[in-house]
Amino acid sequence: MSTLSLFDPGPRKQQRRGGGGSDGGGQDNIFRVGQLNRLVRLQLEQQFQNIWLQGELSDVSRPASGHVYFTINDEDENAQMRGVLFRSDALRAKAKLENGARIKLRGTLSLFEPRGSYQFIARIALPLGLGDLHAQFEIIRRKLEAEGLLAAERKRSLPRVPKTVGVVTSRSGAALHDIIVVAQQRCPTRIVVAPCLVQGTGAAKSIVSALQAVQELPELDVVIVGRGGGATEDLFAFNDEQVARAIAACRVPTISAVGHEVDVTIADLVADVRAATPSNAAELAVPDRESLLAQLDAARNRLDHTVRMALVHARLRVDQQNQRLKDPRMLSARSRRKLDALGRQLESFSRLNLRQSTKRLEQKQTQLLRLDPRLQLTRRRTALEQLQNRLQHALRAHMRKQRTALTAREQRIDSRQLNRHLTARRALLAKHEHGLQRDMGEALYRRRAQLGELAARLGSLSPLSVLARGYAIALRSDGRALLRAQDVQPGDRIQLRLHEGQLNTRVEP
Repeated sequence: MSTLSLFDPGPRKQQRRGGGGSDGGGQDNIFRVGQLNRLVRLQLEQQFQNIWLQGELSDVSRPASGHVYFTINDEDENAQMRGVLFRSDALRAKAKLENGARIKLRGTLSLFEPRGSYQFIARIALPLGLGDLHAQFEIIRRKLEAEGLLAAERKRSLPRVPKTVGVVTSRSGAALHDIIVVAQQRCPTRIVVAPCLVQGTGAAKSIVSALQAVQELPELDVVIVGRGGGATEDLFAFNDEQVARAIAACRVPTISAVGHEVDVTIADLVADVRAATPSNAAELAVPDRESLLAQLDAARNRLDHTVRMALVHARLRVDQQNQRLKDPRMLSARSRRKLDALGRQLESFSRLNLRQSTKRLEQKQTQLLRLDPRLQLTRRRTALEQLQNRLQHALRAHMRKQRTALTAREQRIDSRQLNRHLTARRALLAKHEHGLQRDMGEALYRRRAQLGELAARLGSLSPLSVLARGYAIALRSDGRALLRAQDVQPGDRIQLRLHEGQLNTRVEP
């Protein structure tokens, strides 16, 4: 173990009070008590952070704040130190925080400035011996993570309505009873139990064998692997590497339900879904029957309404086509009359176009004569001379007017008043411009929110969204919707309209 020095403040500037020197009335290197305590605390926390400390607890107290205060004693020497576990860390502590407990703490050495006494601020509390298990846990976790077995991309979704749920757990444990009770309350589902050991020697091998055995069921949809709560050592079978690889290789989605919500195992990290408890695993695996029935009724109503509306529109289109269907001879005579009329219109249009083109040509010739460069040059020179004369005259008048106005303004307005007036005008203009931009931004934001809401409502009312959720419309050979099973006979062909494409099927007896 490397040796750490407490602190080395190094050379400091001399702090003097009064005007005397060091050999007179001055005082060098004088600290206030609060300054020195603060300096010692910073040095302690900097050099002794995230260290492990082990020993035996005594004087354990739990005030109403939820923090745990204690004294940790050296088991070999006559030495002790005060320590504290704050409320949030105490709730996650793996060790029993009681007098006489042998524990291992991880935290930071600090100093309580008001009293000048140093203490150990713990973050993690483990029973002695748990550190080795935690190290094994980290080694396996990093190895599986490097292989990609913990990646979120490989996680599979649970089936919506599973037919068979496999459960790998102890036959005598409370976890199996909770899973069966919750599952049957939600929706009667076939549950197949693959019993195994969940703790002790041979538990990991038993879990792997049970998981492989339950996968032999061809109708298996999802597997729950887990057990009830217990000490960390009791749950360590689910940190075994072979168990993790067996869960990752399972051919159906897996749910890990090991211990309580605060317990995290390798099985939880590898499984497709992690459940807080075995009861929660049953809730995730088995859907609620009443909710499914309500969704089915709503989908059936929407489907009936869609089919009825489609039939109404189809009948309207058939009626419109019947009205348009007339005697072919009448259609032929009408086409000939339209053709004659179009021929006359084409001849008239050609003549009119010829006359207009001739007229435009004559106009262009006239314009071309007016645009003779020599004539244009003479006109431009005359106009330029006139403009120069007018400009000189206007410039002289403007200069006289500006001089007169400037003289009058200098007599009336003080330059400082003018600057203040201009500054106030600019500030008022900037304020109005900022308010206008803010109002425009708020109005644009409200319009965009309204547009998004209308788009969401339109998408929810679309009949195609029903097909997108996995439903289909059965159509008979004549194109009409199939509403009852007795409307078809064995051997009849029907068509299934899906969200994307269609299927042609035949009714089997």
